[in-house]
Amino acid sequence: MNSGLRAREGFQIQFKPSPIAGCFVIGANIFPDERGFFAVQWIGEEFASHGITDVPVQSNFSFSKEAGTIRGMHYQHPPHEQAKLVRCTRGAIFDVVVDLRRSSSSYGAWFGQELTAENHLAMWVPVGCAHGFQTLTPETEVSYFVTAPYAKELEGGIRWDDPTLGIRWPRPVSYISERDRVLPFLMKKVS
Repeated sequence: MNSGLRAREGFQIQFKPSPIAGCFVIGANIFPDERGFFAVQWIGEEFASHGITDVPVQSNFSFSKEAGTIRGMHYQHPPHEQAKLVRCTRGAIFDVVVDLRRSSSSYGAWFGQELTAENHLAMWVPVGCAHGFQTLTPETEVSYFVTAPYAKELEGGIRWDDPTLGIRWPRPVSYISERDRVLPFLMKKVS
């Protein structure tokens, strides 16, 4: 799709920077009609203009039965580190990003954003960050594109309740997997 057609048709993707370097909350123009609506979720040129040049190579989908379920905080080690484009397609989530890049100005910081099927927002999670979410409604579905294939031997994670991070989850935890419950704490450098 060329820029002229994109401008003429009104296809635009809005990028709102977050406090985490390279992390964006992403919105799209919604085109409603009698069938429902249409929206564009990826235009390579627009992502590249915001410094995002990684291209998704895998698409994942999750379903959580209970509100209050936490999935995370996950990441992958090199050479299969992943950036993610996360969208809630049914229900609602509180989506969280933690910056694990020691060279980053936002190292050790976290950012959360509500993503719902109704607000059509997405979160761009840059490489070097942990990602997780809590479901805010029952029967929630989340879709996310990743820029590297999953590699079990390179998976990593940090605890959802790490006291040095102080993530403020909006609901009491109703369910978390045993795997996520025993992830290690992040050891932040104290200046």
